Amino acid sequence: MNSGLRDDLVAADGPLKGCQITDVSAVGGGCIHQAWQLRLSDNRQLFAKTGAADALALFDAEAEALTALGQYADSDVLVVPQPLSLNQLPHGAVLLLPWLPLGRGDQHALGRGLALLHQASRAHNPQRFGWHRDGYIGAGPQPGGWRKAWGDAFVDLRLRPQLQLLKRLGMDAADVVVLLQGVADRLNQRDISPALVHGDLWGGNASSLMDGRGSIYDPASWWADAEVDLAMTRLFGGFGESFYRSYDAVIPPHPGANERVDIYNLYHLLNHANLFGGGYIDQSRACLRGLARTMNS
Repeated sequence: MNSGLRDDLVAADGPLKGCQITDVSAVGGGCIHQAWQLRLSDNRQLFAKTGAADALALFDAEAEALTALGQYADSDVLVVPQPLSLNQLPHGAVLLLPWLPLGRGDQHALGRGLALLHQASRAHNPQRFGWHRDGYIGAGPQPGGWRKAWGDAFVDLRLRPQLQLLKRLGMDAADVVVLLQGVADRLNQRDISPALVHGDLWGGNASSLMDGRGSIYDPASWWADAEVDLAMTRLFGGFGESFYRSYDAVIPPHPGANERVDIYNLYHLLNHANLFGGGYIDQSRACLRGLARTMNS
């Protein structure tokens, strides 16, 4: 953390006015912004995410999603860190959160907590799918908007915008249009209620805590099929069998869930292709072609 931003935090008009920062340690894991553990003279520990001035928009979307998720989380089993401060300072943007003592324990509480969050949010859902504002999925754009039907929401708000950004697939545009309509039609047949989802649930955005509870953070939330969170947990690994068993004990799998994993994870492959290129473009193309074969079978 640069000295200017550190001074900004404890300035007379800063979020840590009256405090003294006794230690700053870099925290690894992020690929977009910088993350830090702050130790204060009053023995508090905080998590700080920092970036340039234009990072404030991303931090604002993240803070709003954390607040929304926190409304439905059972804190006895799942901790969603709640924003302490969001600031545009002279030397950059900062989001302050509670420090979480991460562990490597069993993921039973993590799975149960996520299921309870999905279940509780369904009871207060907005009767439509989407989100009220534009946001971000990592550093990529995640459009806001609403649709009454789930398939229309997933295609219009997630798949199609990513495909419009990606120009290097080398696939016939007419074939892609047919595929997207097939995906929308298939998902529209599902009789489901919207759930508030984390939206970017890979292993780096979830953990067990030292006290045994689970925790989720760095979300890209929206009202969606709860299965989109479970699908992403299978994309990059990091989730064990106890996670899935405890989730399923609260919300049993719906018929055809395994067949929908590739559909839902196509969104994240396309986003990674747009952000990082390389092999993600090949994976996206292979996934699209595989889904096309499935739709035609």
